[in-house]
Amino acid sequence: MILNARPQPPSGFTQGIVSASIIQNSGACRRPSIAMNQRGVVIGLLLGVLLNTSDLIAGQGVDEARLARVSVLVREAIDAEQLPGAVVLVGRGDEVVYFEVFGDRALVPAREQLTRDTIFDLASLTKVVATTTSVMQLVEAGQIRLTDRVGTFIPEFSRYGKESVTVRHLLTHMSGLRPDLDLADEFEGYDEAIHRATEEVLLAPPGRQFVYSDINFFLLGEIVARVSGLPLDQYVRERIFVPLGMVDTMFNPPVNIVPRIAPTEACPPLGWPCSGPSSVMLRGTVHDPTARRMGGVAGHAGLFSTAQDLAIFCRMLLGRGTVGGTRVLAPLTVAKMTTVATPQHEPNRRGLGWDIDSVFASNRGELLPVGSFGHTGFTGTSLWLDPTTDTYVIFLSNRVHPDGKGNVVALRARVATAVAAALIEVPLTIGSQGGGMTGVDFGASGGFPLWTPRPVMAGIDVLRADDFAPLRGRQVGLLTNHTGLAQDGTTTIDLLHDADTVELVALFSPEHGIRGVEDSAVASGRDKRTGLAIHSLYGETRRPLSKMLEDLDTIVVDIQGIGARFYTYMTTMAYVMEAAALHNLSVVVLDRPNPIGGVAIEGPIQDDTAVGFTGYFPMPIRHGLTLGELARLFNEQLEIGAELTVVEMTGWMRDAWFDWTGLRWVNPSPNMRNLNQAALYPGIGAIEGTNVSVGRGTDAPFEQIGAPWIDGVELAEHLNARSLPGIRFYPVAFTPESSKHADQQCGGIYMIVTNRDLLRPVRVGLEVAAALHRLYGDIFEIDAAVRLFGSLDTLNRIKADEDPSTIAQSWVADEAAWRRLRAPYLLYY
Repeated sequence: MILNARPQPPSGFTQGIVSASIIQNSGACRRPSIAMNQRGVVIGLLLGVLLNTSDLIAGQGVDEARLARVSVLVREAIDAEQLPGAVVLVGRGDEVVYFEVFGDRALVPAREQLTRDTIFDLASLTKVVATTTSVMQLVEAGQIRLTDRVGTFIPEFSRYGKESVTVRHLLTHMSGLRPDLDLADEFEGYDEAIHRATEEVLLAPPGRQFVYSDINFFLLGEIVARVSGLPLDQYVRERIFVPLGMVDTMFNPPVNIVPRIAPTEACPPLGWPCSGPSSVMLRGTVHDPTARRMGGVAGHAGLFSTAQDLAIFCRMLLGRGTVGGTRVLAPLTVAKMTTVATPQHEPNRRGLGWDIDSVFASNRGELLPVGSFGHTGFTGTSLWLDPTTDTYVIFLSNRVHPDGKGNVVALRARVATAVAAALIEVPLTIGSQGGGMTGVDFGASGGFPLWTPRPVMAGIDVLRADDFAPLRGRQVGLLTNHTGLAQDGTTTIDLLHDADTVELVALFSPEHGIRGVEDSAVASGRDKRTGLAIHSLYGETRRPLSKMLEDLDTIVVDIQGIGARFYTYMTTMAYVMEAAALHNLSVVVLDRPNPIGGVAIEGPIQDDTAVGFTGYFPMPIRHGLTLGELARLFNEQLEIGAELTVVEMTGWMRDAWFDWTGLRWVNPSPNMRNLNQAALYPGIGAIEGTNVSVGRGTDAPFEQIGAPWIDGVELAEHLNARSLPGIRFYPVAFTPESSKHADQQCGGIYMIVTNRDLLRPVRVGLEVAAALHRLYGDIFEIDAAVRLFGSLDTLNRIKADEDPSTIAQSWVADEAAWRRLRAPYLLYY
């Protein structure tokens, strides 16, 4: 197999050029239609290259003056340095009605003028031109069904809750997979990318929500390879591009055509973002970092092509799978993949591979109907096709050249609008919903069920429903506090004490005590209702003593965590597990939700020197696990050796915030009073060790920070200028009644979470710390943050005035490593 071999032009290619020249030179003013044979495809398109604009639009129902607006729009954008140049090709019916070239192909190291035959890195147009078409051909052949599970073709994918992901989920971006692998975590090799994809954990259950994901499509590329027996690049060359005469469309272009390729950006060979001393201008090498690491051939990116070749492809689609007598798809296949295929509850409407009306569909412009379809590419490329008017718009640019700062989102939309406004002859049915070949197909057999939240049963409720079976005949000690409640409000203490088959012998309390109201050391005592001894594990000792474990054979844990590394309940649980293993006791953890969800992972893994009571195990600050999952991980990774049972919840899903669960909120600790505070806690709690108040002693702990020496207006302006997603900052003054700066008026900021799903709380804590250091470096005691932030490297970067966004990027490898480490211990998906 010759991977870089260029496909040969179809027979008649040379004659097509000659014929076109003869027609032009003879003064012919009317373009012949594209003949229905392979030679005719090339002839018709080349005529579009050779004839004048006035010739091209004759008889096509296009207003020439209106279409000329496209030129004005593109030139204005080039003058504004939004892109170096562009090729715009518009076709209607069998005619090319507009084909213009603007600006430059390259700006560095030397300026090069753009030409019509320039080859562009298509980026995500790969998804629809190569991968979707390949998958649908295999569907036609009966080798793939849309309802087939991905694990049917990639068996190693079927784990960690991904067992029910189907081909249809991948094609519609409804799989629940995240947008991409961690870009800052370098790797090399196609097989390594597939392996990492199989190790992924879903952001949401399949069919729940639309998440545009490159992982979806490089998995589809792998499915094509496994089913067909051909690598994706060979498959598309032999079965799509060569039959269509798309002679300049390929993965990994050969060296001899590099001068025709539009360069993108200077990037390290495997690195991201594109900067640094090892960066080399990419020209003929794919810009997308994941595809680059995969060797240039991937289902989501890597394809290169020209406007002329893409015009053939567009005519094939608008011709219902055929052009020039060559058929690559059946008419019903084209209709199927360009019909709305996302579920009714999803506002982003997508076909199979193709975009119809999603947040990414701005390149449709303002006037083309919803029945049209298309796609975009990160490098500045776009296709949009409208079956109703039989029109397609091709926009190709290398907007990332030379420094990644270009932006053509608005331009692509304006170009499409200008084209639509120039169409003066349109069908009377243009306004009908889902006109042309598109419509709505929610898939009676292959679609998605409507998702509705399910009430969650916590571990204690599951245990109770099972009549306490795992504890029958056991002598039990219970680590709990006021958060140990069943759905009806009965405490776990009372339930176990009153159970006929269980003997509750002793109680153990964590930080804040059995009632959760103490904010300092807690003394041991006795429970008033049951008369049982309460052994404090946040007083004279933080580990169970041998005498506390007398007469026990089992320790039960029922306590609500908060989802942050330095929340000490997990450490107390781990200390109990260690003691239980030492004394041959069983441990039963009654699981509860992670209140801030189990998907997001954020922050640096703490240094070994920071491991301790406020960080039992090296992990990011926002760890994304329940206490039951943490217990499983600790037990195996640290070889604790406890006889561990986790009573799992029912109904909980990883992406669920606490207020989705139907469970009652009980303040897990005195200063954790609502879910908003819990969402902010991983970041604001990380800087609590410094000389700023985090709101303890006020009505809004962890929602505001301040100190007598802070100018709240100045700090809020600085932080709002950072444009952090999901949060706004407002100046505030407050006087804590207790804790740090008690009875002193503090200037500071109040934080309002505007979108908790976009919020990155550890990044917020980092930004606040960096702002305080920059504005008040002579007063702010940043070194005191090392214990809870846990990363000396992060603090040193702050002190060196490194941009916080760069610092946060440095955590990606840690976050990726934790994601892989935790995967085998997950209980919920």
